[in-house]
Amino acid sequence: MAKVTLASDWLDVCSGCHMSLLDIDEKIVELAQHVQILSTPITDLKHPPESGVDIGILTGAVSNDHQEHVAKEMRQRCKILIAIGDCAVTGGICTMRNFFDVNKVLERAYVEAESVEPGSAVPRSPEIAKLFPQVRAVDQVVKVDVYIPGCPPPAKAIWFAITELLAGRTPVLTDDLLTYD
Repeated sequence: MAKVTLASDWLDVCSGCHMSLLDIDEKIVELAQHVQILSTPITDLKHPPESGVDIGILTGAVSNDHQEHVAKEMRQRCKILIAIGDCAVTGGICTMRNFFDVNKVLERAYVEAESVEPGSAVPRSPEIAKLFPQVRAVDQVVKVDVYIPGCPPPAKAIWFAITELLAGRTPVLTDDLLTYD
């Protein structure tokens, strides 16, 4: 039997959700018996293959045009999309920026911050992602099939969701799988 293919990526995020995925510890070996991981932000292969994958995982909010492209590409290339973590599910802490003007945020970061050299300016280059006026949850950009909330969600919740999908079932997360710290 062919292995289920999986790809993951992170958007505006601290990477804690991917660390929770790694926190399934020795179960990674069991997972590898059933899943072929084709791309992740922590491997050399960064983008899901054009031929697609069975399961896509996104962590983080959508804050700029590059992240929007990544979310749309993942949705286009996967059969089932999982949003993992509060930033992906609701926008999370990243949405604190929504209370401020984007230009003011950039000025504070690149010109006014205490660690910035005097005379610095906001970098302007077409290679730099363009910040959106509002940070959005993943489902405000693309269709999401499975949500795993938490900051970060516990490894057991991620393990449960993936194994339910592997068994052909839609995961239903119960309170005993989630934490609200």
